[in-house]
Amino acid sequence: MPLIGQRRFPSLFLHAHGKGLSAATPCRLSHGGLSKTQTRFDLGDSQFMGRYTGPKARINRRLKTMVYESSGASRAMERRENPPGMHTRGKRPSAYGLALYEKQKIKHYYGLGERQLRRYYDKVTHLKGNTGEQLLLFCETRLDNVVRRAGFTKTRPQARQGIVHGHFQVNGIKVTKPSYQVRPGDVITLRPIERLYNLYHGSKQEAAADRLDWITFESDTLRCSVLGRPGPSDISLPVDMRIVIEFMSR
Repeated sequence: MPLIGQRRFPSLFLHAHGKGLSAATPCRLSHGGLSKTQTRFDLGDSQFMGRYTGPKARINRRLKTMVYESSGASRAMERRENPPGMHTRGKRPSAYGLALYEKQKIKHYYGLGERQLRRYYDKVTHLKGNTGEQLLLFCETRLDNVVRRAGFTKTRPQARQGIVHGHFQVNGIKVTKPSYQVRPGDVITLRPIERLYNLYHGSKQEAAADRLDWITFESDTLRCSVLGRPGPSDISLPVDMRIVIEFMSR
């Protein structure tokens, strides 16, 4: 059965084998033709981003925590402490909303997706000790978090981008997974490329390295050594893990 407008505008309906469109592909008509802002939707090939790429200042203001450390997001947090949006009223969130806010802090701070955070939770439930602390310590040993806290970069998104682009290597082997779990004895260095050394030597002046007992960073050679495992005092995110674990255990 022909679609609406197919008899009147036969040239506007493309063949499936010619242009990759099927007869069931919806087309929005405007003044007898396709509009300039036509959008094609192919649910079979849709790919969703695995990280947040929107305005970071809005997330900081919404969660009332500096989860994104970029200069623009920091200045926006200092200027406006109220939540984003027009005519916002400070109402007290419910227990469900409060637990959801705390979980969102973890996801945005460490750059995790919902399924990835759920996998981390399933792993730490089998470990001894406090489940909330074990979950955060598991996130702290991610490669992108170690690169950020060592002082290679200023923010975690920068560290994630550098790892994905193949700038770093662990024990002499290039690693391109930000979720790589570092272990005691690992050595994180840059790949032996001159432009990478020039890039990170210039950016290390802006990056603030955290003083930690379980990692050391040599600023001259841009070399990070993992000495041990992080402890509860090394967790850098202020979050109420009790309600997060209760929320995820439902």
